[in-house]
Amino acid sequence: MADFLQSSSSNFTLNSVKWEAKTGYNAIRKLNPNQIQCIITEDNRRSIVKNGNDSLEICKVVNGMWQTSVGWGRIDRNNAVNAMLRYADTGLTTFDMADIYGPAEDLYGIFINRVRRERPPEYLNKVRGLTKWVPPPVKMTSSYVRGSIDVSRKRMDVPSLDMLQFHWWDYSNPGYLDALKHLTDLKEEGKIKTVALTNFDMERLQIILENGIPVVSNQVQHSIVDMRPQQKMAELCQLTGVKLITYGTVMGGLLSEKFLDTNLAIPFAGPPLNTPSLQKYKRMVDAWGGWSLFQTLLQTLKKVASKHGVSIPTVAVKYILDQPAVAGSMVGVRLGLSEHIQDSNAIFSLVLDEEDVNSIQEVSKRGKDLLRVIGDCGDEYRRA
Repeated sequence: MADFLQSSSSNFTLNSVKWEAKTGYNAIRKLNPNQIQCIITEDNRRSIVKNGNDSLEICKVVNGMWQTSVGWGRIDRNNAVNAMLRYADTGLTTFDMADIYGPAEDLYGIFINRVRRERPPEYLNKVRGLTKWVPPPVKMTSSYVRGSIDVSRKRMDVPSLDMLQFHWWDYSNPGYLDALKHLTDLKEEGKIKTVALTNFDMERLQIILENGIPVVSNQVQHSIVDMRPQQKMAELCQLTGVKLITYGTVMGGLLSEKFLDTNLAIPFAGPPLNTPSLQKYKRMVDAWGGWSLFQTLLQTLKKVASKHGVSIPTVAVKYILDQPAVAGSMVGVRLGLSEHIQDSNAIFSLVLDEEDVNSIQEVSKRGKDLLRVIGDCGDEYRRA
């Protein structure tokens, strides 16, 4: 399937790939032997993703900051930053944000300055800020890309972004390759430490790698309900060393005790779907198999959770972290409004046994194939 230079340290270089998905996709790709070289080492709490000379260590449980946007309630700046410090103090030191997530990058800038002033240097060395750039479909010139990245660097108050995850709305516009080449130039200048993607599909990921872009990860939607990344994307990731960072892993909170034994078909009978994430992932449940099957999944997860003395979200995240190619999974944080630090830290010590995995898989596979219903990773953002 591929020719590799292998070693015991999982250091491999891809010379050529003949990759054929079960869906029928067949392509032979010739790549420069030195183009992709990824070394992945992992411990219980952290992942190190390395592509060539680019290296970044992240916490496997990533604090997602989409919830700082409009729609989740008013964010008090001081309370939010204090909450970020509480998360980081327990070892949850990686934060994910985007230029379009309201004040997220600004909050990180305030937070990182608090860390510099109030915490020891070795603490600062563990903190990571992953951001995304979601540009409009304009011409991707060097000056435009540079200006956009400088805005994030200023907001986050860092000389170099730990990770820049790039999103592109329209594949018919090939400008994404121009943007990624300019981002790679900025990485060489030291303004970005690692270049990554978000919501790219398998086909475009392969094209990007062929063009010599040293991406280290692709952030995609991935949960027990949405297993699309394991159907096509994960195999290519394992071949090339690119890792997955997942979001939607607890489905905005739907995968929790709060929604167990509820009937949303009856008005006011269940918890309200009062956030953008709950509404989004309820649509995923409907596409997958409906609320009745989802209740069966929640009941199964509750049995596993009770067996191990943890919560449903803890089981849901651990299950995805155990999937091939996954380096980290997102858990959204409603900073200053609610916290789940204990549940997040319980993920690291949880070990799912064969019985647990089989019971979860049995229900998961009863749902519809979302790859056929929606398309590959990120296609939900690109459908007409």
